[in-house]
Amino acid sequence: MKNFDDIRFQDLQEGLYDPHIFKAFFLAGGPGSGKTFVTHSAFAGHGLKVVNSDSAFENALKKNGLSLKMPESEEETRDMLRARAKATTGKMMDLAILGRLGMVIDGTGRDYDKISGQVRMLKEIGYDTYMVFVNTSLNVALERNRGRERTIPEYITKRSWETVQNNIGKFQNLFGAGNFIIIDNNVNDRELTTAVISKTNKSISRLLREKIKSYTAKRWMATERKLRRR
Repeated sequence: MKNFDDIRFQDLQEGLYDPHIFKAFFLAGGPGSGKTFVTHSAFAGHGLKVVNSDSAFENALKKNGLSLKMPESEEETRDMLRARAKATTGKMMDLAILGRLGMVIDGTGRDYDKISGQVRMLKEIGYDTYMVFVNTSLNVALERNRGRERTIPEYITKRSWETVQNNIGKFQNLFGAGNFIIIDNNVNDRELTTAVISKTNKSISRLLREKIKSYTAKRWMATERKLRRR
């Protein structure tokens, strides 16, 4: 995954010729759902820019010597690092949008209004938008959370899981059945790799191969071509 400093001017120049330009995939699922595993497996090799504030936040915790067990005694410093991580990934997303680059926007799916606002903005500038929803039972989510390096308090895991589950129907309506993929991740990693991920790869590859539909996107590309011929 590229960080903000790695996405340089050349990326923007190459954006016009990126095969996955104007494609934005939202990733959703509660704590312990396995979204990171899905991101690394299903999107590997496609060259999409991954926007993930959780990764930036976790790296900041390690860099500053804070515990990944999230103790209350470190809450103030942790909140400051979380805010910085969100600001950094926000800049990454802005720069990717500037070049109309393909993106994977990795989140939990708790805040429906925020995601719907992002989808609306991206569509207005010509993006095709999709969602990959990684689903688990509550028991599996709790078990995986307990085994993670960075754990979340159980009551937060439950609350997050319930909120995300309540948003599934709204997300299906927002993205449309053809652009909404649900992955059942109640199985172990080996089963997920050999069965579910294989099916998911095919779905994602199909969506990436689809031609750009938006008139706004086609107009932007035509304008960029004219500018670069000067």
